[in-house]
Amino acid sequence: MSYHALSQHFEQLHHLQHLGAICGWDQATMMPSGGNEARAEALGTLAVLCHQQLQDPRLADWFADAEQESSAREHKVSLAEMRRQWRDATLLPADLVRAMSLAGSRCEHAWRSLRPANDWAGYLPLFEEVLNLSRQVASARAEALGLSRYDSLLEQYEPGMRSARLDTLFGGLKSWLPELITQVQNKQRNEPMLQPQGPFAIEQQRALGLEVMTLLGFDFNHGRLDVSAHPFCGGVSEDVRLTTRYNEQDVAQALMGIIHETGHARYEQGLPAQWRRLPVGQARSMGVHESQSLFFEMQLARHPAFIARLTPLLERHFGAQPAFAPDNMARLYTRVSPGLIRVDADEVTYPAHIMLRYEIERDLIEGRMEASDLPERWDQLMQAYLGLSTKGNYKDGCLQDIHWTDGSFGYFPSYTLGAIYASQQAAAMQQQQGSLEQLIGNNLSSVFEWLQQHIWQHASLLETDTLIQQACGQSLDATAFKHHLQQRYLG
Repeated sequence: MSYHALSQHFEQLHHLQHLGAICGWDQATMMPSGGNEARAEALGTLAVLCHQQLQDPRLADWFADAEQESSAREHKVSLAEMRRQWRDATLLPADLVRAMSLAGSRCEHAWRSLRPANDWAGYLPLFEEVLNLSRQVASARAEALGLSRYDSLLEQYEPGMRSARLDTLFGGLKSWLPELITQVQNKQRNEPMLQPQGPFAIEQQRALGLEVMTLLGFDFNHGRLDVSAHPFCGGVSEDVRLTTRYNEQDVAQALMGIIHETGHARYEQGLPAQWRRLPVGQARSMGVHESQSLFFEMQLARHPAFIARLTPLLERHFGAQPAFAPDNMARLYTRVSPGLIRVDADEVTYPAHIMLRYEIERDLIEGRMEASDLPERWDQLMQAYLGLSTKGNYKDGCLQDIHWTDGSFGYFPSYTLGAIYASQQAAAMQQQQGSLEQLIGNNLSSVFEWLQQHIWQHASLLETDTLIQQACGQSLDATAFKHHLQQRYLG
């Protein structure tokens, strides 16, 4: 009976989190700017209610009793995931949870106007408050969990991952990635490439995006597409909310953003229905989540076979032009050129953006640098990794991302972990079922069936290393990622 009581309790928590997710989506997409302070207060109150739900004094007894009720594996794993959330909540006082929610809402809302204005001075005091509170959270978690402050935050997004393991992984990437970037640029320097000629009307771009989402199996009965300042996938599995942003001169930006977020959404929609309202039925980790979005965007959408299916859709929505030829679009979508903006970065240079952010956020949380040091450190690392400067250009430098505005420190490594996991999944899929060219030509159904069987249906029933080991025959390893980049860009 205690397990049943716990299940009901965590289902109620899921309902509260559902409301918070939809309120957050509305805040980012449709809410008038004058409503932000009231919305921040409302979300702060909701965050406290969720926190109180997890601090219910009955939970300790329920957990103790539930451990004796069943030895079934799924029962034990479900309890462990509930315990993880309970443990995390009991580490933090309610007033700190509310302060973080308020500071994050205010900083994120201000960021939307401060970034376009290149206003670092206006952003700094808001960010300093978020950083100060994030350090308090990290200290409380670190003391309770026996981890470093940064690792205690990393644990929230990638359970079991540690900065020492990331240092080894990223150190390996640094040993070959710079040379690969140079080799690919040299190879592509004399390859002809036509830029599609706009403008591309936003309504037509939206129609194209919806058609591609349908091709990728998105369930519109349980989700929708909207516009926000920063693309994201939110909501809950039963009601997934995707956003993108449009540029009338660049059809690829929104389209690839939509495909990326559709990968997140398919994972959410593919989670096992019977577990969705409990922690064990939710996404395993952000690295696994990113592996699905990057599988869709990088492994599928930039593959020549998928581009061949995409180009007739481009012509139908925007008219024929030489740049829409499949070979040209393939060159366009795999062009390597170091740039300032992470979300627009190509597949080869993208890990450099993540390593930069990882090093900065780790040092911010550990107290090795202060918020005021951020622009200079950003510029130093951007020059070191990609040979570019952001001096004085805050909007394309340290203000470009939304993540730190609400204290999401420890999230960024998930992107490169996801790229590595996606490469491992693609390699395993092809070993078992044939080339991606064949699978893409077969209406993509075999691709989605493999992901459903090996990734989606397991939710959080398996630890990340076990999940990847079972699906791919090995745990986290960048070998397949390196091979994928070499084959695609130099092969």
